[in-house]
Amino acid sequence: MSGPPYVIRGSVSLPEAELMWRFSRSSGPGGQHVNTSDSQVELRFDVAKTEALPPVWKERALERLATRLVGGVIAVRASEHRSQWRNRETALVRLASLLAEATAPPPRARRKSKVPRGINERRLREKKQRGETKRGRTGRDWS
Repeated sequence: MSGPPYVIRGSVSLPEAELMWRFSRSSGPGGQHVNTSDSQVELRFDVAKTEALPPVWKERALERLATRLVGGVIAVRASEHRSQWRNRETALVRLASLLAEATAPPPRARRKSKVPRGINERRLREKKQRGETKRGRTGRDWS
């Protein structure tokens, strides 16, 4: 399939030579046409052996996609459309976005912030005031 290379992130894209395609009959829409055409697409990409990803990205991808990998290979299926070409496009986009998400850098650690003294003092003052209000409701000295 010749077309624009599917960019994962930055200058890194999916190499056409490392993509393995498999086609089969889809169970989706298509009427009689569905019985004669192999419109379902399965796209496989060997994450463990690829040279296209930087080593750090490869480590992240292998770690984050561990549950989806079978022998270091990730498989993506597409059968929404009637045409094989559109299903190929969908599978490529899906794989690229999956790899982009898996190779993204981890979020920055949250820095704990200290509660400002004024806010804490106000909270304690309001708490004390509420307690005084409630204490004033008791019927001890009503006789």
